[in-house]
Amino acid sequence: NSFRDVNIAFANELSLICDKLNLNVWELIKFANHHPRVNILQPGPGVGGHCIAVDPWFIVDSAPDEAKLIKLARLVNDEKPYFVIKKVNQAVSNISKDVSELSIACLGLSFKPDIDDLRESPALEIAKQVSKMGFKKQYIVEPNINDLPDEFNSQFTELVELEKALVSSDILLLLVDHLPFKEINLSLLSGKQVIDTRGTLVGI
Repeated sequence: NSFRDVNIAFANELSLICDKLNLNVWELIKFANHHPRVNILQPGPGVGGHCIAVDPWFIVDSAPDEAKLIKLARLVNDEKPYFVIKKVNQAVSNISKDVSELSIACLGLSFKPDIDDLRESPALEIAKQVSKMGFKKQYIVEPNINDLPDEFNSQFTELVELEKALVSSDILLLLVDHLPFKEINLSLLSGKQVIDTRGTLVGI
């Protein structure tokens, strides 16, 4: 798990670098992975689950002076959700309206695709932060659950079907690459601010 965490951290840090340099990280990784001895993982909004996001800390706690790389990888992955929130703020600033006039759709809450497990999920934490940003409406699409966690304010946040989220939102934030999200008709995203943390909508 610590090995995977370090490798994911490399991909996540690469995505930060590419964002700063205005490069497409998905295309860069695809190109690099043509090399037979290279297998860069896909970046995302962070690392979740009850194993990868937790286990490395046991090593760090046992040997803090020696586990420098493992600790740094954990910090890189833990900080990625804050980068995503920064991108949401940028998307708001790109629209000539106040945030209180805008609606946002958050696609996915689970810690990995096509499951209902929300434990240690960066997508869930990001969606919680978004719920506090003052949007007129927050639409959440999570096809694997029937009810939102209690932390969300039901007055402003609604669990909806994908079609409603696509039609009703000004900003689309893709957090988990669930299978239905890979089948989104990209023409429905025209005119929207799109933040794709998984490279699922790279065709836009």
